[in-house]
Order: sequence, then structure tokens, then C-alpha cells
Amino acid sequence: MIRSMTGYGRGSNDSSGRSFNVEIKSVNNRYLDVFIRLPRGINALEDSIRKYVASKVYRGKIDVYINQESFGDDDRAVNVDENIAAAYYNALKTLKDRFGFNDDITLSQLANYPDVISMEKKEEDIEVIWEILLKALDQAIDLFLEMRSSEGEKLGTDIKERCQLIKIKVEEIENRSSGVVDDFREKIRVRVTDYLKEVEIDEARLLNEVAFFADKCSITEEIVRLKSHISQLENTLCDKDTIGRKLDFLIQEMNREINTIGSKANDLYITNLVVDVKSELEKVREQIQNIE
Repeated sequence: MIRSMTGYGRGSNDSSGRSFNVEIKSVNNRYLDVFIRLPRGINALEDSIRKYVASKVYRGKIDVYINQESFGDDDRAVNVDENIAAAYYNALKTLKDRFGFNDDITLSQLANYPDVISMEKKEEDIEVIWEILLKALDQAIDLFLEMRSSEGEKLGTDIKERCQLIKIKVEEIENRSSGVVDDFREKIRVRVTDYLKEVEIDEARLLNEVAFFADKCSITEEIVRLKSHISQLENTLCDKDTIGRKLDFLIQEMNREINTIGSKANDLYITNLVVDVKSELEKVREQIQNIE
């Protein structure tokens, strides 16, 4: 399946007094690079989130944004330290009796002393939070992958169409190459005849020159390899695994072969066809850069 490396997905889930909103977006990248921004209170889940995303996505620069809201019961607890309060009370009572104060010891006095009353955040069950967050994360990833697949399908269609154009051009090159040697033989015969006029042409020498030229400008092997690479590329587009790197390698090999054809062909018509093929290959290469 062809998947683009650009995509966006959003998911949310409300449960047990918590609400999670997750957004995922990505752009091209040679490798997988996952950036996660999440609330400080659930930092312990960062590694789990990263591993989960990596199990679903294989290439691209992935940004994951997580927002948490709490509702319902307060997640803070008020603690009363009765031992400290008793110590303060006894100390105040001792001072009162010792110096004969008439003031009453009040609750508000005790409550204002350090550590008598304290507030702390309730300890959260990270496993419960992970279950709630995972549903929002799953929803976001599903939409994210759906968009990637949709974009990938369009890329695949465009690449297949360009492969067909390339194949047509390569067929033209192959058909033209068979006549290049004959053209050269005729041209050299005309030139030698013109130059020597009445002198008889040495056919053996002429055949040697033609054979040397034919060997030098032969592009048969390059055409065979180029056709093979095109076929491999088309078959790879049907693979279910990630194919971006393999396609990139095949395009490099195809460029190498067409460049060699251009340098060896020694024919203007073939040279023009080579330019056309290289133009299409460059467009395919640009598309492949966005495939996972």
C-alpha cells in the first residue's frame, strides 16, 4: 500500500473525569522522527506514546500534540496533620498557663500554623490515564493514516502514468538505436568516397571502423536494465510494505542508465528522447520523496 508521508489526524476521549484531545501531523523526513508535546502531569507516558506511534508509522517527521482537561471531582486532596496541630495546641496552652493569658485558643489560630493543613495533588493511576488517552490517540492515528493512504493513492496513480510515458520513450530509443549504426556506415562511406573520389574503398577497413563504432555506441545493455528497473518500480508500487526507500534506489539506478544511454548514443534524436525521460524521472523522484 502506498502511503504519503504528509497527513493529519485528530482524536478525543472523555472518561473518568478527564478529557484528552490528540492531534497528529507529519511532513517528509528520511527517517522516523517523533516529537511529542504533552501535559507535565503525564510525562511518564511519553515513552509509551512514542513506541505506539512508531508501531503504526515508519517514516516522516511526526508531531503529536496532547491536551488534557479535568472535570468532575477535584484531583487535589486536603490533609490535616493532627499530631502537629496537637503539638501547637499544647505549646499555646503551656504559654497561656505560664503567663496567665486570658485569650482563647481558636481553630483559626491552629489552622494558620505551618503544616497543620496542607494540600497536595492526588496520586493518579497512570495505567487508567493511559487507557483513556489511548482511545483518543487511536482515533487520531486512524484518521492520520487514512489521509496518508488517500494521498499515497494519488501519488501512486501519478507515478504509474509517468512510468508509462517513460516506457514509450524507451521503446522509441530502442527502435532508433538499431538504425544508428546503419546511418553511421552510410555517412562514413559517403565521406570516404567524397574524399578519395576515384580511389577504391577498403571495405575491410570500413567494416572495422563501423564495428568499433557499433561497440562504442551500443546501448542494448542499458536499455535492458532500464526496462527491468521500470518493471521493478511498477511492481514495488503494489507492495504492502513501506516502499519509499526502495523506490528512491530504483530511480537512482534508472537515472544512471539513462545518463549512460545519453552519453553513448551519439544520435541527436536519441539525445532528445533521453532529455524527455530524465524530465519524467525527475518528476517521479519528487513524488517518491513524499512516499513512506
